[in-house]
Amino acid sequence: MKKVLFVALAAFALGACDSEPKFHVEGTVSDADGKMLYLEAAALQGIVPLDSVKLKGNGSYSFAYDRPESPEFYRLRLEDKVINFSVDSTETVRITAPYNNFAVAYTVEGSANSEKIKELSLKQLDLQTKVDGLLASVRGNKMLPSVFEDSLALLLKNYKNDVKINYIYAAPNTAAAYFALFQKLNDYLIFDPLNNKDDVKCFAAVATSLNNFYPHAARSKNLYNIVIKGMKNTREPNRQVVEIPDSVISETGVIEIALRDMKGQVRRLTELKGKVVILDFTIYQSAVSASHNYMLRELYDKYASQGLEIYQVSLDADEHYWKTTADNLPWICVRDANGVYSSIAAAYNVQNMPSIFLVNRNNELSVRGELIKDLEAEVKKLL
Repeated sequence: MKKVLFVALAAFALGACDSEPKFHVEGTVSDADGKMLYLEAAALQGIVPLDSVKLKGNGSYSFAYDRPESPEFYRLRLEDKVINFSVDSTETVRITAPYNNFAVAYTVEGSANSEKIKELSLKQLDLQTKVDGLLASVRGNKMLPSVFEDSLALLLKNYKNDVKINYIYAAPNTAAAYFALFQKLNDYLIFDPLNNKDDVKCFAAVATSLNNFYPHAARSKNLYNIVIKGMKNTREPNRQVVEIPDSVISETGVIEIALRDMKGQVRRLTELKGKVVILDFTIYQSAVSASHNYMLRELYDKYASQGLEIYQVSLDADEHYWKTTADNLPWICVRDANGVYSSIAAAYNVQNMPSIFLVNRNNELSVRGELIKDLEAEVKKLL
């Protein structure tokens, strides 16, 4: 009797669970017989497996899962290929894809946000392909580093302007706008919420809209916290203008920089007299950082044995991120905790990130980045 009662209660409990409102994802994946298809949640804490199915001959599949309380993000994964989509409530999203080009050649129906997310994903993929092409050209000596830097900056500027206008500011209350904020290039966020004032405004627009519609949602609270931190980091402090005496410049040839590296050791630019130095102001969390450092690494590996050194000044707001990234770099890495309001960067009249200067063996400022047509050629001259 007790066993029968237990079975009955278990069945009732399962029935109660099944009665929860669900969203559905269904469709077909052609030419994928025997392949495993996974449904995963792209949650704040990371990727969470939800369900899976082994595809049969016709490639049809159907998933059902509890609806989210606020817009959430999910993905279909086939091997290492991923399709991102969003769910607002109990809708049915239909996604049809071929096995080949699974993450690119798919169609999505039943979710306007998911259609926009597809557009954004394809745009990001195109941007990454173009950046990879630029990197291959500079590595193959088919493009000058200075042309590479300019081309990379232009690509990123055009991409961000397009996404800002057509996806973020056009509909900041949508899941697609939120998705746009966290797109990456070379594993770096394209929109920087901690170091770039214009990008912080994008995050703020979406945070405000989400907070109005879903004030108790975890994503709303998280985004709000990011914006507060970004506004704090990019708010110009009240400080007096730092004037550098001419005597300091004339005696040393450069404006002295004395900042601590990851080990806490003070590293002075003037101590590098006798070497040719690439002085680089950068933000590691920017989308161009990885490609920029790849270019520097090519030069460093080629000419370090001949007396080239790199003195790289990070203006990152996030100290931990700086330490994690800089730990893999072979040159001198220091950080100015004043970030984008660094008095040192101001003294060097740094206008953009990254910004390069060349210092000769006598510790004299030789040339600044915007005047350099061929960085490698200029380095070779000084060596």
